[in-house]
Amino acid sequence: MALEGFSTELALWIALVMVVAGLVQGTLGFGFPFIATPLIALASDMRTAIVAVLLPTLATIMVALSASGSLKPALSRFWMMPLYQVIGAVAGTWLFVSAPDLPYLLVLALMTLVYLNLDRLGRANWPIVIRHERRFAPLSGIVSGIFEGTTNVAAPPLIIFYLALGLTPTMLVQAMNLSFLVGKITQLAVMTAGGGVTTAQWLATLPFAAIGVAASLAGVRLRNRIEAPTYRAWVKRALFFISLVLIAQFAYSQWG
Repeated sequence: MALEGFSTELALWIALVMVVAGLVQGTLGFGFPFIATPLIALASDMRTAIVAVLLPTLATIMVALSASGSLKPALSRFWMMPLYQVIGAVAGTWLFVSAPDLPYLLVLALMTLVYLNLDRLGRANWPIVIRHERRFAPLSGIVSGIFEGTTNVAAPPLIIFYLALGLTPTMLVQAMNLSFLVGKITQLAVMTAGGGVTTAQWLATLPFAAIGVAASLAGVRLRNRIEAPTYRAWVKRALFFISLVLIAQFAYSQWG
């Protein structure tokens, strides 16, 4: 993949996708690869989409972390979450290889919808999670990693756990992106070492990373102007949207 090999239409489409995904990432603190990867794949192919999105994703993660203030409280409290995710990702990858036909997308979507319905009924406040955070953290991290390995979508289990803890928007963004950072660095290393992606190909995506960063910074400014309850409401709406997309992907894989 090289920029000079892109048609003008494809380059403009990718740039537009970077703007949209960057705004969402900056505003909510997550969502960049979930939005950008399928939209770019629609106009190219999945490999091109994954390569085009990886460095912009890393860049917007760094924006989210650097724009959120001191990381010391989040690191001291949630430093173990990326480790749990790695364990879960290994298990999830093995599970997917062993049983690729299980409805992983549907399970993740239904789990998220159950949580959202409990929240709507006022039953999503779980004091036991707050009292036993260190016991639930491994469960959340491992489950998130399992879904990363089986569906390539890790965010919903993490978000549900962090919402249950009642984290502030800043702490929630920091905690999520610390986990995402480790995962994306690992993906970058694997794709460079064994995925056949060259340095020149990574460098070709830097203009898109710059666009994503600019849009993400605009999203961060928007997030800083909204109240915590509004932010939590937006996050839950994003979870609902993610659930619908997962169900649509599952239906397409079965009957498309």
